Amino acid sequence: MQQSKPKLLSSLSSKLMAVIIIVILLVEVVIYLPSVANFRVSWLNDKLATGAVAARVLDVVPDAMNLPEGLADRLLDSSGALAIVYRRDGQSQLIAHSAINMPSSVISADMRKQNPFTMISGALETLFLGSNRVQRIIGIVQGQGQENAIIEVLVSEQPLRKAMFGYSKNILILSLIVAFIPSLIIFLFINKVFIAPINYLTNNMIAYRKAPENAALIIEKTRRKDEIGIAITELAAMETDLYSMLKQRRHLADLGMAVAKINHDLRNMLASVQMLSDQVAILDDPKVQHLAPRLVHSLDKAINFAQSVIEHGQQNSTPPKLQPVDLAALVNESAIDAGVYSHTDIKYKNLVPDDIILKVDPEQMSRIMVNLIKNATQALEASGIRSKKPEIKVEYEERKGGGLAIMISDNGPGLPPRAKQNLFVAFEGSARAGGVGLGLTIARELSEAHGGKLEYIELEKGTRFDICLPLSSIF
Repeated sequence: MQQSKPKLLSSLSSKLMAVIIIVILLVEVVIYLPSVANFRVSWLNDKLATGAVAARVLDVVPDAMNLPEGLADRLLDSSGALAIVYRRDGQSQLIAHSAINMPSSVISADMRKQNPFTMISGALETLFLGSNRVQRIIGIVQGQGQENAIIEVLVSEQPLRKAMFGYSKNILILSLIVAFIPSLIIFLFINKVFIAPINYLTNNMIAYRKAPENAALIIEKTRRKDEIGIAITELAAMETDLYSMLKQRRHLADLGMAVAKINHDLRNMLASVQMLSDQVAILDDPKVQHLAPRLVHSLDKAINFAQSVIEHGQQNSTPPKLQPVDLAALVNESAIDAGVYSHTDIKYKNLVPDDIILKVDPEQMSRIMVNLIKNATQALEASGIRSKKPEIKVEYEERKGGGLAIMISDNGPGLPPRAKQNLFVAFEGSARAGGVGLGLTIARELSEAHGGKLEYIELEKGTRFDICLPLSSIF
């Protein structure tokens, strides 16, 4: 499936930029709330201070209740207040506009009892609800020599709300500038250091997947020593190895095709020669009778070699088709195919219990056991079976650590050193002269296809191979 490039809004760059801006704006909001609260408190304190200055007139006026006409209005206008209440020594004095209608209810702001919560909540309340309200500011008059001198100033909340909106607008503009510039700097840095290399890696992987045999698409190594540098270096190594493997596989595929054709034709020719050798073997000529067995044996070896190469190329092309199988019966059938079931000189023992039912592919499992039993038979035959009591045993065991094992053993001479060194290596692991060395390779690969493995156990006298399968193979 072809992968398209991500859209602008779904790209890492866009997401990164959005996240940075959102985070910075959230930080600005956290900073803005106490800032606007302090602005409100400062505005209220200013009104309280100007109201206190106006109230001090009462200290110098002989009759505070009879202020000169118009003086009260001028004092209130200068302080921006609707009314001022001055309380001292248990007495209260009021300065109010001559034409003022006192509100029935007001919102109080006691400046003597301020904390961060009340400051922030008061600021938010003014912003959202302070369009037509009157604010009652309560504070202590400073510098009067009387601790209980309290002043109350009544002001319209509309000017405060307007001033706070202006302040908020300035903060918003400043916040956007502060958010954008660092975001842009951080974005450019992260884009250069992280996003661009990731895009480089992504584009290379997409291009290389389309043409893995193009060596020009192998990513170039970098001098970076961080995680991205390691990723680029490892990707370069992986693509190089993959390129080499594909080239080698292509060569092997071509070679295998040629070998298969040669084997097919060679096998047909050898079969024809074998038919002629059978006719030659019945002639009465003593020389022919002497040479014919050797000729037939050589032809059999050549035909078996060709057949083994073809079977190795074809084997394990399909996964196992699991089905319930009577293991003891399958072992006997395999022994018959391997030529040991009724062997005149080799004793065959099937020690598998009759009630063992496994969920395996019968053809592939039979192929494994035929190869192992045939190897044991040939090893015993090659070691001189008439001088001892050769024996092949097949046993079954459920192991404590988990899993089960089908054990095929013989009491022959064991594997030679060269065979041990090249165990399970195709064309290298044969234990007898003229052998192909494919039997164990096929048996191991088929065992692994069943989720198990093939193990070699060296005995004091003889050889044993264990077909190890998971417990899930028991039906």
